[in-house]
Amino acid sequence: MNWLSNLFKKQKQERLPMKKFLIVGLGNIGSEYANTRHNIGFKILDFLANKEGISFQTVKLGEVAELKIKGRTLLLLKPNTYMNLSGKAVKYWLEKENIEKENMLVITDDLNLAFGTIRIKTKGSDGGHNGLKNIQLLLNSTEYPRYRFGISDAFKKGQQVDYVLGEWSEEEKEKLKERLEISSEIIKSFALAGLNNTMNTYNGK
Repeated sequence: MNWLSNLFKKQKQERLPMKKFLIVGLGNIGSEYANTRHNIGFKILDFLANKEGISFQTVKLGEVAELKIKGRTLLLLKPNTYMNLSGKAVKYWLEKENIEKENMLVITDDLNLAFGTIRIKTKGSDGGHNGLKNIQLLLNSTEYPRYRFGISDAFKKGQQVDYVLGEWSEEEKEKLKERLEISSEIIKSFALAGLNNTMNTYNGK
């Protein structure tokens, strides 16, 4: 009867919720990009790591910090591939850590949303974002959770690149403090309460 006991044990293990998560903040490496709107993904992860007293280590294809909360392990990943090749790091770490796509949250800037707007979704198109476009290409899927952080489209025609790669205004910097705090709560909620509960709690907040 050992085989039967082992079968039930295996089935029980398979039903257990996955307790490992990959939290990806998109951005570009280099001090010249550190405070730009395009680097909000990096900024949010840096804020969370600093708040939790953990530090990033340089690893293959990026920097990773490990956050443990209530039995969950969150790998915070900042790809060092530059934005347009973000998918390379994402695919590598998903496979290395054997994490399912539904347990990954990708944090990115969004020109189509007003500054500070929170939009958490289960899936979606790349919306013209090169980082998401590369992730979609390498994962061959648009079905993975993402957190879009609004940076607004307050730029004149032909100045999109300068705006996205420009630094935050003084007014935005002041408002960012509260948004970064909420963003850190969103990440922890994703791992502890699940995607649907997190969307219901924070979308539009």
